[in-house]
Amino acid sequence: MDFIRQPMEIETRSMEIIAPYLEGMNLDEKAVKVYSRIIHAAGDVEYAPIIRIGAGAIDKAMEALRSGSDIYTDVEMVRTGINKRKLASFGGEVHCLIADDEVAAMAKAEGITRSMAAMRKFGKKLEGSIVAIGNAPTALFEVLRLVREEGIRPACIVGIPVGFVGAADSKRELAENGIVPYITVEGTKGGSPIAAAAINAMMYLINNDRG
Repeated sequence: MDFIRQPMEIETRSMEIIAPYLEGMNLDEKAVKVYSRIIHAAGDVEYAPIIRIGAGAIDKAMEALRSGSDIYTDVEMVRTGINKRKLASFGGEVHCLIADDEVAAMAKAEGITRSMAAMRKFGKKLEGSIVAIGNAPTALFEVLRLVREEGIRPACIVGIPVGFVGAADSKRELAENGIVPYITVEGTKGGSPIAAAAINAMMYLINNDRG
């Protein structure tokens, strides 16, 4: 069987296949890159009409990344999927507390999920950072509570939790928050690879030869 073997050729061909599904959507060049990376990670062109990027979200996220801001994630799968070498070239790090003992104790004591407790523990560290959520709707709800009730302002929230319980609702609340720039996907679709892909797309948009 004849098939493409070169990684760059595979990626180029993938983007060529994705491109027609983005035509007529009035996306700027940066948005096309983010949309394409998300669709590529999902292997699903049905993502095209349900991706939502808030006004200025990509520029705000890129500005934060360029200045060395850290990224805070809900689960290890998101942290693992983010290009940490590229992020380190800007001076940033990725953080996840899902396995932290104090977070586990907090979650048990307060009757909440670990990912929710992790965001609560991050607290003010989220100020000016990028939040990347790809698994837990409860984590996204908690971040939005911190924004609404405690005045914490991340530079951008990439909120793409997946699932049938709370995911669509949490992402709808994110899109309607009116305070923090966001990237999300409507409905039940999403997941850690999708959130990581959106983050990586924005890092790749930054011209940084060290990455």
